[in-house]
Amino acid sequence: MADLVGRSSEAAVLEKCLMLARTGRSGSLLVRGEAGIGKTAVLEHTQQAARAAGFRVVTSVGVESESQFAFAGLHQLCGSLLDHRDALPEPLKVALGVVFGLHGGPAPDRFLVGLAVLNLLAEVAEERPLLCLVDDAQWLDESSAQVLAFVARRLGAERLALIVGVRDANGGECPPFTGLPVLRLEGLADDDARELLSVAVHTPLDERVRDRIVAEARGNPLALLELPRSVSPERSAGGFELPHVASVPQRIEETFRSRSDMLPEDTQLLLLVAASDQTGDAALLWRAAASLGLAAEALEPAKLAGLLEIDSRVRFRHPLVRSAVYQAAKPQDLRRAHEALAAVTDPERDPDRRAWHQAQAVLGADEDVALALERSAGRARARGGAAASAAFLERATEVTDAPSDRARRALEAAHAKYEAGVPASALELLAIAAAGPLEPRQRARVELLRAQVAFHLTRAGDVPRMLVKTARTLAPLDASLSRETYLHALEAAIITGGPSARDVAALASDAPSPPGSPVPADQLLAGLVRAYTEGYEPGGPDLRRALEAFREDDPTADTDDGRSGRRWLWLASRTAATLFDDELVDVLTTRNVRLSRQAGALATLPAALASSSIALALFGRLPQAHELATEETEIRLATGAEPLHHHAQLFVAGWQGRRAETVELHDTSVRQLTAQGQAAGLSSAQYALAVLHNGLGDYASALSAAEGACDGDEPSHHYLSLFEVLALAEGVEAATRVGETERALAAAQQFESRARASATAWALGMAARSRALVSTGSVAEGLYREAIEQLGKSRVRSYLARTHLVYGEWLRREGRRRDAREQLRAAHRLLAEMGADAFATRAASELRATGEHPRARTAQPTDELTAQEQHVARLVATGATSREVGAQLFLSPRTIEAHLRSIFRKLGISSRRELRKIYRP
Repeated sequence: MADLVGRSSEAAVLEKCLMLARTGRSGSLLVRGEAGIGKTAVLEHTQQAARAAGFRVVTSVGVESESQFAFAGLHQLCGSLLDHRDALPEPLKVALGVVFGLHGGPAPDRFLVGLAVLNLLAEVAEERPLLCLVDDAQWLDESSAQVLAFVARRLGAERLALIVGVRDANGGECPPFTGLPVLRLEGLADDDARELLSVAVHTPLDERVRDRIVAEARGNPLALLELPRSVSPERSAGGFELPHVASVPQRIEETFRSRSDMLPEDTQLLLLVAASDQTGDAALLWRAAASLGLAAEALEPAKLAGLLEIDSRVRFRHPLVRSAVYQAAKPQDLRRAHEALAAVTDPERDPDRRAWHQAQAVLGADEDVALALERSAGRARARGGAAASAAFLERATEVTDAPSDRARRALEAAHAKYEAGVPASALELLAIAAAGPLEPRQRARVELLRAQVAFHLTRAGDVPRMLVKTARTLAPLDASLSRETYLHALEAAIITGGPSARDVAALASDAPSPPGSPVPADQLLAGLVRAYTEGYEPGGPDLRRALEAFREDDPTADTDDGRSGRRWLWLASRTAATLFDDELVDVLTTRNVRLSRQAGALATLPAALASSSIALALFGRLPQAHELATEETEIRLATGAEPLHHHAQLFVAGWQGRRAETVELHDTSVRQLTAQGQAAGLSSAQYALAVLHNGLGDYASALSAAEGACDGDEPSHHYLSLFEVLALAEGVEAATRVGETERALAAAQQFESRARASATAWALGMAARSRALVSTGSVAEGLYREAIEQLGKSRVRSYLARTHLVYGEWLRREGRRRDAREQLRAAHRLLAEMGADAFATRAASELRATGEHPRARTAQPTDELTAQEQHVARLVATGATSREVGAQLFLSPRTIEAHLRSIFRKLGISSRRELRKIYRP
């Protein structure tokens, strides 16, 4: 890359990226800068260097008018690699086949497509190192951008480099790629600029003129190469003058525009047709030109002006040429160009592009074009391209004349925009839909989507009532959708903490009867309504029956209205926790994670992982809980999603006794929740803080946090919040330690009432523990033993271990040191094994007070493994192959193998068989 003037440091960064890829350390890099700063030149030289080093190179270039075609950018990049598709696992092979239009099938989740592309690239890179270059990524279609950003964040050991060039837009970000390593291209230094200018201008320049050009170009290479060409020799000789008001890229674009304006009319029209077609297909361009009566000779002036070249492909001097030509064209000329392109585009092979050109050629309304766009939207949706479907439907709305059809298409476009993650645009289309004549069900769908968008954007407290109002409207029109909307309203009320979930449940009692046999979601709605309106005890049996239905439900038989299958598993598993049914919590959280993984549903997987992580922490499996919490964070980073208040990380950190991390996560969560008005979420943050302080022996702080978790404005809500109920137990322990007997008794009585209604071993054991803490003598001892017996029947080993601890502490205070040692030994062993370090330290201190020196936990080789390595090791120990583990963790098999090499080295082993012995249950 030595011939890139002034870019030696940038060249070194890119060369290092290639070198690392060759040695099996994949990486991604975002090359950023303003238009004309040299991104394309840098990428082209990187391509040359890669080919010289034996890399295979594949490329993709984003084009502005291609952004509505689903996976268009991905087609460019991966089209030549599809001969490796047969090596992929069947679900990944099928996903690629659907999005590339090789066969039909259900639209795959876009992140399942991401995993498929990652594995495809990894397979290709097995043969020789692979460089993927993507230029002008700001113009990629949204589906391609999301997939490539996901791939960039999951690279590991694939002998693969992914380098993405993106143009800065007023200093703004390119959202899908935010957070990737960045190489920013700045303007050239003055000396380098003078050297490049000497290449651009072959005639001698007056020194003052040269300095003025350098100053005005501000180090932009394209400006140095192009701006002098726009100035007459007379002005160059007499003093170069440029306007100061426009940005450098804008001035460059103006020079291209002025150069094209000086060309013959036929040449200008040929340039416009070329700018209107993004395929680069020379044969297509010449057919369109012929239909307009343009001869081949029209190209020559454009070539001489340095604007356009045509051989086997159509190539503009720079993307700014294309935008300058297109933006400056008169509307009637634009319509002529698109009409010509539509006429020569094959309706069988490329119906979507033909429909798009037809849409741009329309002046006013055209129902035939609107129908063609609607069909294109359906094809895009079938491939999983929600953004593309939305673009087609939005344009179909614009060219529709009949008010009813216009309103209907606007509504469908709004739904597609919402699915594509563009809620603000969805609201604009909803306004168009609402203005037209709609059938009652359509109007209800407008209000439903309006509420869903509001919940997505703000988590506003009035959303549940909006949903209830819509559910009532839907009741006589669509019973299934009405019931789903009522359930959504309850879910929203539970999440936001207001308005009262009890009030929403009372309104939901008017829900219509299920059409046909009730599905699990119908039973869940009925159970929640009864629990909130009549009380926890009468509602418990109905809820339990609903959850048993979820246990038996076939999630693959998901209905179109969303009333069964995966959609409500999160709420079902949360409800199981409120029932203190640890078996159902285990079954439903595990199923939710498994199904989300199988579907590649990375939009919902993080929440499933968080729920499972919290369950595992309560079950005393803190290392595994930490692994899932870490994976949740990694998945959110890989998909560009916002962290969801760090619930799982905070929960696990509190139980592990990591003070600094817990306090930091707690403060961050509280700030986020308070800003969003989500009072209900604060209870989990306060509970985690109470656990931390109880472990550390800071009982006053633990009591404050525990009571803060139960500080809601709505007492009736408490009986359905697991964290608030568990916080009662934390408050009992803390209050007894600081001598607040009355407060401890009140909390114990509240917990007792809940436990009797639940009647599970978990609940009864926790209740006995709380009563023991506020009791004395033989009554206390009997309750401690009852608590240990009951909790021993459950999966909740965390509180079983802590019950041994508080029982041992009580025995020591009673002067029964020998009996105390037995309980404290058990507590210390269990707590140390599960990684509850603060509580284990507390148990060790109590043991020393009895005169016994506890055994220090022996350091294990597995302690050196990272959370992700622990996760990989556990999965491999079950007998899973690297390919299977990679599919589960959304990593390539080669990256899993790299993790295994590190695991083997740290553990001092050399085979999977030895790994299975270490991780034997």
